[in-house]
Amino acid sequence: MQENRRSRWYFGGLSSSAAACLTHPLDLIKVHLQTQQEVRIRMIGMIVDVVRRGGYLALYSGLSASLCRQMTYSLSRFAIYETVRDKMHRQNKGVMPFYQKVLLGAFGGFAGGFIGTPADLVNVRMQNDVKFPVELRRNYAHAIDGILRVWKEEGLRKLFSGATVASTRGALVSVGQLSCYDQSKQLVLATGYLTDSILTHFLASVFAGGCATILCQPLDVVKTRLMNSKLEYRGVLHCLTETAKLGPKAFYKGLVPAALRLIPHTVLTFIFLEQLRQHFGAAVIA
Repeated sequence: MQENRRSRWYFGGLSSSAAACLTHPLDLIKVHLQTQQEVRIRMIGMIVDVVRRGGYLALYSGLSASLCRQMTYSLSRFAIYETVRDKMHRQNKGVMPFYQKVLLGAFGGFAGGFIGTPADLVNVRMQNDVKFPVELRRNYAHAIDGILRVWKEEGLRKLFSGATVASTRGALVSVGQLSCYDQSKQLVLATGYLTDSILTHFLASVFAGGCATILCQPLDVVKTRLMNSKLEYRGVLHCLTETAKLGPKAFYKGLVPAALRLIPHTVLTFIFLEQLRQHFGAAVIA
């Protein structure tokens, strides 16, 4: 009898939060690049500008909101995906076909994206605050303070500004990350050359991170603009139209920092997740 270990429902949130602590500066630079109306500063210039304005700690502006987002958005999508996948695996006594993984990943990501919208909105605002003059900054103390102030000052509806885009982006990211990771890991193991080791997890997660970046970047730009707006956009369609006026490249603003952030974040998330599963997961006798 061989003992395997199954991931627990909350491991995805923990591993994503740990990864976010290491990749947060790249996420912040990506948000700054995406909210430029015109491409004035590139990635290195933006890093220098942020540090000059607020010091090195400014690269970690909004970390509490980022962790809050991971413990809502990522925890939800991982919990849905892995719980349903493992249940179907036990019922069918075999792995799910890829199209079912895609559908499940999209559903989990859509639900997680909606649940995580308030924390995501505050995360974008806290990261962007350093760009404004001192008198115009929102100065949220932390994620919970930001959520409560948005609710009090702008209403509950504003907390879910951009929820449609955030949910759709969550679905695309989850297809790229969860479904593609599962499938690429399965294919790598099927070759017989590699075992269920960190190298396998690394290769599968690099591929998954690349897929997720390409799939979600246009929606990520629109989501960031909507969440950071001060009522200059009437809705998703208006934001799409205004962004399109800047040309097709506008939808891929910040692609390099997005890839440099999302791919390492994906790699770290799955390496942490697999280590949690192997050492602390629920034991299953196969």
